[in-house]
Amino acid sequence: MVKHVFTIVVPVYNEKDNLLRLEKALLEFVKTTSFASKVLFVDDGSTDGSQSLLTEICDRNSEFSFIAFSENFGLSAALKAGFDYVDTELLGYIDADLQTTPKDFNLLLPYVEDFDLVTGVRVNRKDTYVKALSSKIANAFRKLFTHDDMDDTGCPLKIIRTSCAKKIPMFSGLHRFLPALILLQNGRVKQVPILHFSRIAGKSKFGLSNRILGPFIDCFVFLWMKKRYINYKLVK
Repeated sequence: MVKHVFTIVVPVYNEKDNLLRLEKALLEFVKTTSFASKVLFVDDGSTDGSQSLLTEICDRNSEFSFIAFSENFGLSAALKAGFDYVDTELLGYIDADLQTTPKDFNLLLPYVEDFDLVTGVRVNRKDTYVKALSSKIANAFRKLFTHDDMDDTGCPLKIIRTSCAKKIPMFSGLHRFLPALILLQNGRVKQVPILHFSRIAGKSKFGLSNRILGPFIDCFVFLWMKKRYINYKLVK
């Protein structure tokens, strides 16, 4: 029986039109990577038939599985559920829209021995002007508040040591602060340039309000948490 060391967590919310392409891309990665890998989809209360298609995908691929919410709880909840469910030493995160590619996990994996989180940095981003500008503003907010020196904290391609991921506290907006939350644990973080692609199908789940206003409010939540965060060490 294969002992897996890496699980890719894929949050899914109304991405039916992308799932077959995503299946193909993930399967190609799983079959070619030197890290024994599997895939965990987290259906975030999809209403477009995504869950039925995920059932079919997981039935025909032994390395794929999924868990499902009863209703839509948001990206942060989907990620946290995935983190809590994973049972491998390492976990990855990728969005279902395929604006990043599973192939680029191969660019991140060489660093997992020395770092607790390895995150992609999207180069030559294929976003609309409004989306790119709002992301740039939101990222500036985060850097100002967190001092994490990350260039692209919102990049949906990351690898995290599972023991660190499971310590991340649950709160709405946690997906915007993953590097900072690992740094709070005195973890080590690495940035690696990756490719970025235009969205081919489906619709973005984020608009101006949750790209700018949401991150701004979440920064205050993070500051409150940082001030009260406790790192303890056992002597026995």
